[in-house]
Amino acid sequence: MAKTKFGISVGLFGAGLYFMGLINVVALVIMALYVLIYEGDEWLRKTAVKAVAVYVFFTVLSAFISLARDSESLLTSVAALFNGSIDMGWLNRILSICRSGLSLVQTLVLLMLGFAALKQGTVKIGAIDNMLE
Repeated sequence: MAKTKFGISVGLFGAGLYFMGLINVVALVIMALYVLIYEGDEWLRKTAVKAVAVYVFFTVLSAFISLARDSESLLTSVAALFNGSIDMGWLNRILSICRSGLSLVQTLVLLMLGFAALKQGTVKIGAIDNMLE
């Protein structure tokens, strides 16, 4: 079983990368940079890049949901400027459901990847894996 320079298995370190995506993005980036700079194990290097890519992918999707929410707020403000009103409460509820669902999916994906990494495996995620290749 391959070990990192810290003396722990590369599978455990790879799992730690994914689990860190659930806890703290700064720690995830620091761990990924450490792997890319100091570790030579190819699987661990790919895992570090994939962990950051998964986090960034879900962050971008979340940003698009926030953009839609901000657009709704802009429309409501413009209508109020002209003494009108737009009831877009239904859109806020839909966007809240989307954001909650996205957060749930992100957590499940990172957990699945983390547990697969313990055995030095992975879970294929089409868009992200194609991008990384």
